[in-house]
Amino acid sequence: MRGGDPYIRALMRTISASEANSNRPYSILYGGEQVNDLSHHPEKCVTIITGPNIGNCSTAAGRYQIINTTWHHIAPRYHPKPQHKIFWTNYSFEPEYQDTVVYRWLNDSRVWGVDISALLRQQKLNDVLRKLSPTWTSLGYGIETNSVSRSLPNIYQQMLKEELHQIN
Repeated sequence: MRGGDPYIRALMRTISASEANSNRPYSILYGGEQVNDLSHHPEKCVTIITGPNIGNCSTAAGRYQIINTTWHHIAPRYHPKPQHKIFWTNYSFEPEYQDTVVYRWLNDSRVWGVDISALLRQQKLNDVLRKLSPTWTSLGYGIETNSVSRSLPNIYQQMLKEELHQIN
């Protein structure tokens, strides 16, 4: 994603590193399978085989591992180009739209109860990760972590350095 707040872009890249660390992150499903059709959220239910939710299923998909119910909740608010059908509206899950929706969502202080960008500028990354952990459980403060969780502050600093360098 180009343009916009480099602090939020660095955060998005950090979330992606933790949630969808893949060479094709936009099309990855929970569990690692890739999908080809991103004209809408894949909505594929994949059985969870480890962790506190073992036996349940996850519809997490894309660069930010957004579950289908979350996508259906946030896309109407933040998607730039809804496709209106006769009885319903489709929200493309193509890469640019995943980025735009998540970028706008993270910038909405009414949703999070805080100004995430301001916290990041104040170097309060851990506060941000804690705030976002109920949504992205791998961020280190949620019910699950992964092998990347401990490295997120370092990953964020590297991503921020790259994002700030792009605007200079």
